[in-house]
Amino acid sequence: MAQLVGLIVSEDDGFRKHIGRLLRAGAVPVSVIDDAAARSGLLKDGMTPDVVIVDIRSDAASAMASIERLRASAPGAGVFAVATTAEPDLILQSMRAGANEFFVFPPAEDTFYGAIRRTAARRETTHGARPATTTLVFFGAKGGAGTTTMAVNCGVELARTAKRSTVIVDLKPGLGEVALFLGVKPRYSVLDAIDNLHRLDREFLRELVVKHKSGLEILAGSDHFDRPGAADGTAIEELLRLLTRQYEYLVIDAGSQINSCTIAALYASDQMFLVANPDVPSLRNSQRLLERVRELGAAGERVRLLLNRAAEPYPIPRKQIEAALGHPIHHTFPSDYKTVSAALNSGVPLAMVGNSELAAQFDLFTRRVIDPDSQPAAPPAPKRNILGLDKIASIW
Repeated sequence: MAQLVGLIVSEDDGFRKHIGRLLRAGAVPVSVIDDAAARSGLLKDGMTPDVVIVDIRSDAASAMASIERLRASAPGAGVFAVATTAEPDLILQSMRAGANEFFVFPPAEDTFYGAIRRTAARRETTHGARPATTTLVFFGAKGGAGTTTMAVNCGVELARTAKRSTVIVDLKPGLGEVALFLGVKPRYSVLDAIDNLHRLDREFLRELVVKHKSGLEILAGSDHFDRPGAADGTAIEELLRLLTRQYEYLVIDAGSQINSCTIAALYASDQMFLVANPDVPSLRNSQRLLERVRELGAAGERVRLLLNRAAEPYPIPRKQIEAALGHPIHHTFPSDYKTVSAALNSGVPLAMVGNSELAAQFDLFTRRVIDPDSQPAAPPAPKRNILGLDKIASIW
């Protein structure tokens, strides 16, 4: 699914925040561009909005002029007019100005998301529409859960085996290891990208990324421990939006901390992969992270739970993990420290070795990413419970 670009036209901060939350929280990912840039004509090539929400509650005449202007500049966009009341004359004026949809503030979520889905469907069927980009975000239930291993090997499989144009972005400040896992030494990092957004076109981006022999392109993590930080969330959102214009797959290693940059990635994602281990601390954190994603309104149905280092006999059985988290396990990866350690030390990802059960699981997992309707991996044989669910509940 390709990410839509949304534009909110309003002078009311409360309106912008409410509509922005709705746009980011739906099943169809929508990122929000800056209204000031749109008005000044500073939007980059390919950044024409797909969805425009116009506040017509106070100055209807000015709002209608805005709708007409936006319709002329973005003829393929879905334009939503939002008013205080559903007056017939106001609805008629909005439609004549060029609006596709009319809502009363605050919009009913089901109706609003239905309009977003219709807009997305129209864009996908429009002649000459840009290719769909799939954004995959990997974040860990705790440090050392295997998040980078998952992100790197998925990216390599997409680029090497599936022959899809793929870039991986390392969002972890200071301690990002994507480049290390791939055995490359990048000259630039994600900071160079977000600090130069004003000139980040295709040619400049080509200078910032380093290409792995698998075909995977890498935007390396920062060496600074404080950046990207809280103040960089908006810039990260803009960066991810620009990357979706140039790649078929965008893979993000988001680490294990929920911050403004991670949240920007979660809102941009088509699928969020929560990487957990089958132990009590990891599963406790998984439960809390799933709750936090729901609180953020980041479309919890996009979350896929990955169980890593699932060595038999499992300390906590698969079914009890799913029951405790209230979330199904999407894929299970076996524990193979020796193979993973050898891959890390050599800088050759597991997906390129291809002689282990773990490599086979990455291949199967990536095929499911490309084709969600493909058959999932067979679940492991159930084992005797060593640590019961009642024990888990008492610890959490």
